[in-house]
Amino acid sequence: MLNFTISGQSTAKPPLLIAHGLFGSARNWGVIAKRLGTDRQVVTVDMRNHGDSSWEASHDYQDLADDLLEVITHFGGQMDVLGHSMGGKAAMVLALRHPDAVRKLVVADIAPVAYGHTQIHLIEAMESLDLDAMGGRAEANEALKSTVEDEGVRAFLLQSLDVKNHEWRLNLQVLAREMPKIIGFPDVTGRFDRPAFFLTGATSSYVTADHRPDIKRLFPSARFAKIPGAGHWLHAEKPREFEAAVRAFLDA
Repeated sequence: MLNFTISGQSTAKPPLLIAHGLFGSARNWGVIAKRLGTDRQVVTVDMRNHGDSSWEASHDYQDLADDLLEVITHFGGQMDVLGHSMGGKAAMVLALRHPDAVRKLVVADIAPVAYGHTQIHLIEAMESLDLDAMGGRAEANEALKSTVEDEGVRAFLLQSLDVKNHEWRLNLQVLAREMPKIIGFPDVTGRFDRPAFFLTGATSSYVTADHRPDIKRLFPSARFAKIPGAGHWLHAEKPREFEAAVRAFLDA
């Protein structure tokens, strides 16, 4: 089973499962999980090939959805599910293939479509570092500056650096090989008729008006909202606004 972290206590409200995006981990969601965990149980997972979860040879969305289903089964068979980016795609596939396992679905800044961009350049940047020669995270940050200019992206990547063991807590080889599947979206039949909330960053280009027909076809009850001033990492850039929007939807 995926490695997971629990925040909050079981209450009358349904538990919430959080699935992070590419290169992320459960730890990235600690603040959000703690805040949402004030009145419900929140379970945050490390997706396969990330964090402390197992390294596997495949990384397609059917497998990622099945991983999430295993966790949901462990916690009683049905949960609210929140997924960001890659985790959002996994959550959508889960809801479409196993609708009874999901009470409400929150998809953060991603659509059920294939994207043209790739993140191979970030994998190459991480692989280029001589981690044995790095004295710490600050030194690794300096070394990454020439290939990853954005300070926020560097800080995000470095959260997955195990400084003590001089290694990435990411299966970079498999993630690189499976990148076409990660930026794609599988041909999934069915639809999810329960409540679905597509929450995006107003300055992000990941979800556009052109994507809405695809979303509504698969998720007829989908609702949409944008967080002003937020980009793709909306939960990190505007955590309080993100928490308030998610809480309002789950409690409605």
